[in-house]
Amino acid sequence: MIEYKFSKDIRILFVGINPHFGSFEKGVPFSNNKMFWYLLRRSGVINDKLEDLKSDLKLKKIYNEKFNQVYNLGFVNIIDRPAKNIFQLKKGEEKQGIERILKIINECTPKVVCFIGKFTYERFLASKAFDFGWQKNIYNSKVFVMHFPTRGEAVVRIEELKEISSKILD
Repeated sequence: MIEYKFSKDIRILFVGINPHFGSFEKGVPFSNNKMFWYLLRRSGVINDKLEDLKSDLKLKKIYNEKFNQVYNLGFVNIIDRPAKNIFQLKKGEEKQGIERILKIINECTPKVVCFIGKFTYERFLASKAFDFGWQKNIYNSKVFVMHFPTRGEAVVRIEELKEISSKILD
């Protein structure tokens, strides 16, 4: 099970839709396909060695000891139940998670809330009337919808993460 940790000084709160079985078992978001972690590194959001990100043991240590405490990042899924793909998620299953995420945003006031993938924000917003990029703020936090990390060219995601990081410095 993935353990969520939050502090009052979260720079970026990443919001996923739900964990993959492999990531759920390892207790680390996106550890089944580590592309998300490579993108964080290549964009400068984290600065760990690529070799360390490839190792399940070292990645778990990075997530548990540095993700929140050193980098001031947070991660939460809308739905905590693992599934092989999004088509296995039931309509309405997201309601409890949305309430939890709104509470986290209200209490922790991250500078940016980054929804990972369009489908994630669709389920959160209950609408398809948006595009990738900046959205309306949630409370006092800026909101960004990034492309899903495992589909398409990495350079697009790297530029998105760099743009998010630049907003933190404003």
